[in-house]
Amino acid sequence: QLQLVESGGGLVQPGGSARLSCVASGIGFNYFAIGWFRQAPGKVLVGVSCISSSGDVTKYADSTEGRFTISRDNAEKAIYVQLINLKPEGTGVYYCAGTYWTACTGGLLSTTQLFNYWGEGTRGTVSS
Repeated sequence: QLQLVESGGGLVQPGGSARLSCVASGIGFNYFAIGWFRQAPGKVLVGVSCISSSGDVTKYADSTEGRFTISRDNAEKAIYVQLINLKPEGTGVYYCAGTYWTACTGGLLSTTQLFNYWGEGTRGTVSS
């Protein structure tokens, strides 16, 4: 079982940056690939990025355009995503989620049903 708590959301101006954190508790964190997802207002949940259990493989949605960087610290049971040059379409609730899959692939990132444990989300708004 894995419990996840996100933080770091808030109001950011377009072009600004933010760092989202996800802290885990429970057993076996090191064996879970972790994903970040975003739900924009009135839109469906979409995958943003994922990282393998070992941290050596990362994937990003095309929409991130090289502006997001995901990382993890298994000793601290934490996952981070650094977001730069934020755009208004980056507004939404960001969730981290854990999956029993250890690998991170584009197919995994696009399949929310494969993620077993979810945090409650942190809201981010990109607006001037």
